[in-house]
Amino acid sequence: MFEIILGAFLIMVLRIADVTLGTFRTIMVVQAKKYHSAIIGFFEVLIWIFAMRYIWQNMEETINLFGYAIGFGLGNLLGISLEQKVAIGYVQVNVISKYFTDKIADKLRSSKFAVTILPAEGGSGGLALLILIIRRKDLPGVIKLIEGIDSDCFITVQHSRPYRGFIHGVRK
Repeated sequence: MFEIILGAFLIMVLRIADVTLGTFRTIMVVQAKKYHSAIIGFFEVLIWIFAMRYIWQNMEETINLFGYAIGFGLGNLLGISLEQKVAIGYVQVNVISKYFTDKIADKLRSSKFAVTILPAEGGSGGLALLILIIRRKDLPGVIKLIEGIDSDCFITVQHSRPYRGFIHGVRK
């Protein structure tokens, strides 16, 4: 019985490892990190092959299937958590503040972030749109800074992959 449980645990650990790598690799592909993606993919598939070989050799044990499924779920969770910690790449942050646009822009600029202010018009009239392109790892600090000035502002964040040019805020 101990060997059966140990086998299911081994499958779970292997799946956690390969799915974590697979999740991280997928995000590297989106970020156009082709060499990183290739290396991660090599290890991901190698681990997966070992896991599948063991499963096929021990298919009669139902607990192995549960180990496989639990490992898959936990691997996704761990992969996303790892990627959020590493925070590779850039994001575009759009901010609409009814009353504090200039104050937010000044604070961001004094914190070495480049800000573009565009005139805009909403349902209630004229306003301004702040646009920033920043490193993902700077996002929590930028959000905290903005919300410290205007906790009611409207903020959107989206993935951004710079094509060419110079990103001022990256000089930090």
